Amino acid sequence: MTANRTIGIRRLAAELGISIGTVSRALNDRTDVNSQTRARVREAAERLGYVANHSGRSLRQGSTGTVGVLWRVSESLETHGDPFSVALFDGMQTELAAQGRDLVLLMTQPHEQLDRVRRVVERRMVDALILPWTEIDDPRLDHVAAQRFPFVALGRSRSGGDHAWIDLDFETAGRTTIERLAGLGHRHIGLMASSRELMQGAVLTEACQAALAALGLPPAAVVPDSLTEAGGYLASAALMERHPRPTALIANSERMAVGAYRLAAERGFVVGQDVAVIAIASDNALCRYLSPSLTCFDPAPFSLGRRLAEVALDQLVAPLTRKTEQLWPMRLIERESDGAARPNV
Repeated sequence: MTANRTIGIRRLAAELGISIGTVSRALNDRTDVNSQTRARVREAAERLGYVANHSGRSLRQGSTGTVGVLWRVSESLETHGDPFSVALFDGMQTELAAQGRDLVLLMTQPHEQLDRVRRVVERRMVDALILPWTEIDDPRLDHVAAQRFPFVALGRSRSGGDHAWIDLDFETAGRTTIERLAGLGHRHIGLMASSRELMQGAVLTEACQAALAALGLPPAAVVPDSLTEAGGYLASAALMERHPRPTALIANSERMAVGAYRLAAERGFVVGQDVAVIAIASDNALCRYLSPSLTCFDPAPFSLGRRLAEVALDQLVAPLTRKTEQLWPMRLIERESDGAARPNV
């Protein structure tokens, strides 16, 4: 047997001709094992390349030292590695590392999220969960709440009872966007919202419509789709067929705005002149280097990630009793994509 080949505790015990329990106690410096045996076990462990099974130890101790985030992806690679999620994960890991813990990224397709949550909870794969992409009615939240499993949701929902959540302040962002566009003379506005089941699209839509009504303006035309470039392209194509044609488009994500830019170019519209575009979350290099640069909102995803991890750890102390209900502010970044309205031609 070579020294660079790792072995487990069963093989180590067999090599030494002693019980697994004795090996375990020796490796943990238990005083009920004499010093000669402890030294013999440690020497053999080092020589043979013994590797401890930390997952088994974690199960016995009732802790994994990890927090999981369930991140939904589509079958398309479009949803992988966007700047918002990378910064969010970085913030989560930074906060967890400061507490001696680690982040586990649990990637899942939209249709399998509930089954994945059930497996994670049943097997106690992590100590707590962070659940983004909340739906209006979200069975994931109902399940973890019923199991009294520590969690925090990124987004609101009608599900999950009285639980901890943090959500982007779509109400303020929507109202600010409508007031800004109205001040620039826009009267016909289109909204590219998230797919119908996601709560964020419902909240943003309600906020925009309420702001338009308060100003005495017609309701926005709303087309929901995925929060991707393809979703923005399809939604903006549908909106630009409306009569009267919208002179301004609100995108539920900066990636949807990219799709709208492509559609505008194909139809011969100049963004910022023929049609204004504003994105609700998030600011990144993509927004700055689009031409024209994109007016959007900055949710500070790194700081948001740290706060989510902090709340998730707080739930470990008293699940479902330490409640956090927080609207996360987003700062408007004014750029070049939302110029004054021009008459429809």
